[in-house]
Amino acid sequence: MATRSRIGLRLAEDAILSVYHHWDGYPSWLGIVLNRKFNTREKVAELLDGGDISCIDSDKDWNNQEREHHVLYYNDRGEKTEPELHLNEEDYFADGEEYAYIFDDNGWTCYDLHYSEPQIVEIPENHPTELAV
Repeated sequence: MATRSRIGLRLAEDAILSVYHHWDGYPSWLGIVLNRKFNTREKVAELLDGGDISCIDSDKDWNNQEREHHVLYYNDRGEKTEPELHLNEEDYFADGEEYAYIFDDNGWTCYDLHYSEPQIVEIPENHPTELAV
């Protein structure tokens, strides 16, 4: 089952460039992956350049063949997706996802969109099933 989310990069004048992310958009998974692997503006911009994402850390390709962990983009199976430009947060939050992430100078912020107003939620350092290191 999908937990739809949106991944965004704050630009100048409150604009946000974003892509859709389909699987496991929970802060306890997607938020952790974003913090660990996409923690600079350059890495986030490169991530968004690939277009909409099925899974940000997949160990399978579109033919369900195992491979090294990678971002599974919809464009890799022939779809034509591009990042979306939102003029402000209200526009960004209006796409109907369950969670939204915004990267800015302070790092990642996660918003839970299940409420009438977006609620900021903490991104944990580790997934509950991971051993503390």
